[in-house]
Amino acid sequence: MQVKNSTNPRELIDYSNMPVRQCVVIGLCVLLNALDGFDVLSISFAAPGISSEWGIERAALGVVLSMELIGMAFGSIILGRMADRIGRRPTVLLCLIVMASGMFVVTLAHSVISLSVYRFYTGLGIGGMLATTNALVAEFTNIKRRSSAVALMAAGFPMGAILGGAIATDILDGGHWRDVFLFGSICTAVCFPLVYFLIPETVEFLMHKNPDNVLIRINKTLRSIGHAPMANITQQAGKQSQTKINWSELFSRDTRFVTLLLTASYFFYAITSYFIIKWVPKIVSDMGFSASLAGTVLVWATVGGLLGALTFSFL
Repeated sequence: MQVKNSTNPRELIDYSNMPVRQCVVIGLCVLLNALDGFDVLSISFAAPGISSEWGIERAALGVVLSMELIGMAFGSIILGRMADRIGRRPTVLLCLIVMASGMFVVTLAHSVISLSVYRFYTGLGIGGMLATTNALVAEFTNIKRRSSAVALMAAGFPMGAILGGAIATDILDGGHWRDVFLFGSICTAVCFPLVYFLIPETVEFLMHKNPDNVLIRINKTLRSIGHAPMANITQQAGKQSQTKINWSELFSRDTRFVTLLLTASYFFYAITSYFIIKWVPKIVSDMGFSASLAGTVLVWATVGGLLGALTFSFL
């Protein structure tokens, strides 16, 4: 289906078939989420080696493993809101810079304190990326494919952990734990030019900000994803994007129970999930197995996560 003679670019995205270049953008978002998956688990793969080299106790290691998650929480809020102010594309590029540099400086860490600071810093980029890629996929996909695209993007996280984890186990088998972070830094840096040249700003954001050259910028986005440019856009289309939802509406009489229930459900899921992915390699290593084998166990746990994500998303 192709929308013809429309002056609302949002309708063009929502109701038209998706050209190849538009699908490429979605594929890159899946790749970015896969990077997040590897970056999050990189410290888990390295944990046995760090503990062995520095002789640190589990309590101190727990602080290191937690700092990245704290950074992710702040990053998803701060950089996620930044994406609504400066745009999705520049925010993703900023997150890539933070993630690549954060992974690299970990290779220079020589204490629990420095490693904790570096992982917190890296977590800022990971959290911001998770929040922004969600918006990118939703805003670059038509209504027919939107749910499937969001589910595919979510599956990218465990896919990255599986592929990256398999490589990490090979690295640990014959190398140093710092090499895992160097590999992650290089992969993240390689994605920067891909995003810079292949992912434009979203039509939704441009309609929301409504700059003076909005038509020129929207047509630039439309051309880059394989759609024909528009001669003009309606003022009503721009006004629709200015509608905002107040946070208090989430806790109104009709919605507060659902809001609290969903929040609690996701909170307890996150506790369980991150405990498993952060501590499995260390637990297996403490049982007397090698660091590379401990990483393999985590990879297989993540395979279960991928199958679960695909299965339940389909259902």
